[in-house]
Amino acid sequence: MPAHTSIAATVTASAPASPSQLDVADELLTLLRDATTEPRPDNQLEALTLAVAADLPVLLWGEPGIGKTAALTQLAEALDLPLTTVIASVHEPADFSGLPVVGDDPAEQGVPLAPPDWAVRLVRAGRGLLFLDELSTAPPAVQAALLRLVLERRIGALRLPPGVRIVAAANPRSSAADGWELSPPLANRFVHLQWTHDHEVVVRGLGGTWPRATLPRLSPEKLSEAVRFARRAVCGLLTARPKLVHQLPGNEMRRGGAWPSPRSWEMTLCLIAFATAAGSSREVLSLLVRGTVGDGPGLELLAGLDRLDLPDPEVLLADPAAAELPERGDLRQAVLDGVVAAVRGRPEKSRWDAAWALLVRALETGAPDLVVVPATTLATLRREDWDVPASIEKLAGAVSVSRRADRAAARTALTAKAGR
Repeated sequence: MPAHTSIAATVTASAPASPSQLDVADELLTLLRDATTEPRPDNQLEALTLAVAADLPVLLWGEPGIGKTAALTQLAEALDLPLTTVIASVHEPADFSGLPVVGDDPAEQGVPLAPPDWAVRLVRAGRGLLFLDELSTAPPAVQAALLRLVLERRIGALRLPPGVRIVAAANPRSSAADGWELSPPLANRFVHLQWTHDHEVVVRGLGGTWPRATLPRLSPEKLSEAVRFARRAVCGLLTARPKLVHQLPGNEMRRGGAWPSPRSWEMTLCLIAFATAAGSSREVLSLLVRGTVGDGPGLELLAGLDRLDLPDPEVLLADPAAAELPERGDLRQAVLDGVVAAVRGRPEKSRWDAAWALLVRALETGAPDLVVVPATTLATLRREDWDVPASIEKLAGAVSVSRRADRAAARTALTAKAGR
């Protein structure tokens, strides 16, 4: 062999091979997927993690491409849970109720129902996040088969371990491929969260930084009080509004969402306790409550929660100088009305004077119009032998101005009506 041929072969053999275009493309894809997370307030994500921590099935509603699947993937990674994705619409009912397996002697031993492989993997792992995707495209027969899985965590003869959490996702029927409305029994087993996009979160995420999903920090010292608070809130509302205990919507579309039933009220009570123990914001609690019993009952419950935190009228009457009144106008009005009602229930000169002192304090620290009705009602409770306190003079101007404004508004309305 010539010398120059041997040298050329050696050089060729030692030279590094050029990367293929697919290798370069993979490197570029790796760079594009490289992202970090940051602790960033996200009410949707916090509501989701709270419901997952409470071991309640969650259903994320959102338009296609809104990021539901990405949120679940990120949640599983953050919580260190293996993610198992099951597309509900491509399975048969037997895949969730169990596949019949005929043995040697069916008449003697029966026909057992064997679970699918993904359920077996979850049991072996002992923990995980089961993601039921495209739930609104599952036909009614599949939805019926999912009932036992979602509520009892059973597939055939197999029971999923406590460490498995269930989250589903669905598109509204208008944007789902061959979509179906959720059946009422299945819908009532979920906490429904409306998943929307936040412009700032999307922009920052595309820049490489997404919000981090973390389990809520539950304060051990708050647990007992959180349970008492949740029970008092739910039981108080249902005592006053017994019709809300079970209220199946008449509209088919609304039946496929959140509505009140004993089951969903139990979930609501659980979520209030978790949110209270975690110190979650009212916005997060609102998402959870309305996603469990619906907007109407949920808003009533939230209003009741506000009033649970209101100060006791008797405490205010005992020391009006140290009274701390709510900043929100509706809550302040409720407190002042409660004080007047307390005086009406036990009319005494000292309590009557204390109520006037509270109204003066409310006038000095808030909107004057909030004291008009309580002051007018309190004045009618005066006994003949009760001296008028000097503090009333401070209120007289506000009451007079408010009444003049009301009369002027009434005259304006009459004039406008006459001019039509």
